Formats: sequence, C-alpha cells, structure tokens
Amino acid sequence: MNAHVANNALTGRPVADQILAETKARIEALADKGWPAKLVSISIGAVPSVQLYVRNQAKGAEKAGIAFEERVLPDTISRVEMLGIIEGLNTDPRVTGVIIQRPVPKHLNIRELQSAVHPLKDVEGMHPMSIGNIVYRDVALAPCTAAASVELLKRTDLKLEGLEVVVIGHSEIVGKPIAFLLMAEGATVTVCHHLTRNLAVHSRAADAVFVAVGKPRFITSNMIKPGAALIDIGINQIEENGAFKTVGDIDYDSCAQIAGWITPVPGGVGPVTVSILMRNTATALSAQQEFYRTTFDSKPDQLVHVAPVT
Repeated sequence: MNAHVANNALTGRPVADQILAETKARIEALADKGWPAKLVSISIGAVPSVQLYVRNQAKGAEKAGIAFEERVLPDTISRVEMLGIIEGLNTDPRVTGVIIQRPVPKHLNIRELQSAVHPLKDVEGMHPMSIGNIVYRDVALAPCTAAASVELLKRTDLKLEGLEVVVIGHSEIVGKPIAFLLMAEGATVTVCHHLTRNLAVHSRAADAVFVAVGKPRFITSNMIKPGAALIDIGINQIEENGAFKTVGDIDYDSCAQIAGWITPVPGGVGPVTVSILMRNTATALSAQQEFYRTTFDSKPDQLVHVAPVT
C-alpha cells in the first residue's frame, strides 16, 4: 500500500460501489421481466494472479445481482476445443457474457479467442467490433480498464470538452481505447509511448495524464503540471526494504504533493474496472433482450441454442 493516501486521491471503491448499485437496479429490472443475467468466466490453467481477478469479479457480480460461473480448463486444451466451448456459450441464450481470463497458454491466441466471443456477449469490450465502435463514439461496451480510467477522470471537476490529455502507453486494450473514449468526450488527446521523444514536455503540458506502461514509479513530480489529474493504470510488484509491495507507474508520494487529483495503486482503477464489467453485462443483457424481442418475441428460458446474429 502507499505510505499515505492523499486528500486529493481519486479512490476507486466509492465510484465502484455507486456503479454496482446502479447496475444492480438495472439487472433486477431485467430479471423481473424474465431476463436474468449470467456471466461465465473461463480460465485456462492455474495462474495465481488470474484466480485473484476471478474472485474479485465474482464478488462484483454478487453485489450486482449477476449469476457467476467459473470454468477452469486444462492448459493443454486445444484451439479447436476452446473455439467450440466459446461457440457453445455464444449460442446459449441463458449466458449473458463471456470472460476470457488472461494470460492464456502460448499455444492459444488471446486475440482469436476474444474475437470468437459474440459481440453481444462481449462484456469485456475486447471484440474487434466493440473496439471499432468506439471510433464512431459508440462506447456502450468499451474495454473495462479503459472505461474505468475515463470514469475516474469524470469524477473530477474538470470539463472533458477541450481538456488537454496525455495518454502514456498505446496498448490495444488500454492506451488506444482510452484515447478514443476521451476524444468521444471532446478532449484533445496526445498519445505517447516508448518511441516518444521528450516525454516530459508532453506530460507537463497536460491537464490530465493517464499512465499504463508497466514501469514502477515511472512518472515523477517534475514531469507533471501542478493541479493536473493523474490516472495510474500500472500494477507493479517491487521489493523494497525487504518486503514486496504493489506500486503504480506514477511515483505516488511525490506526485500527490502537486497533482490536483491522483489515483492510488492499489485501490484506484482496479475496483472500478470490475464495476464496469458488471455495467457492461447489464448493457449486453439489454441488447440481447431487444434482439430476441424483435427476432423471436421470446425469453431466454424459451430458447435453446439460438445464436444472436449481427
């Protein structure tokens, strides 16, 4: 944990609790109409860090009133078997969303698996269609971590329209989606990465900085503008003073002295990410209800193995 949590800390738990409460109301309303929500988590092999994520997701689902099923598959499972399992979940109308836990064994392609999940059941927001929709300002099923990061920025009193934002890190699942989400809100966005020259010149000019590079305490106080909002998406394990601790990509203690807002690690983006996953589930269920209503005029318990089509 951080040595202290600053008064300007953007802590994630209150935001997550609010989103989960709102989501639970949506889920209960859909269940009353005969549309219960169910998430299926698929883990391939036993990875301790994955087990932690799954536990957190299960807790979030319980708070939101969503049924949660965990499937742990052997790490020897073949590509064809995996695609078959995903297709079975796609065609089961009782399943609202599918979560493919990362990492997966090297003989499997995570992008292929995520692309195999039907877009209407892509609660992680990782299907190419979901990511592509963001370009057209359709952010209904945005990638969870990216959406959580932007959600935290919205909890400041900064107006996103015209805001100067720097995103440090340009991965397909975090950095790039954050940039598109922010542009959809009207922000002016600069994306920096390992090839960027004079990174501090960009970050010091920004009203808000998002950091997702996987480097402990990479951003220091001399690299940011006083009063800026700092959203730290990094999760790094380091050894310090003979003990292991979790830190972000931002040097929290020094940057908290001059930042207007700053997210702690842990306790910042992480809890909100889980709540966004649940919110995406409610959104996906609403879309599925509309699909089945207009196509079959039926409820999930009246349908078996009918795949949504796009």
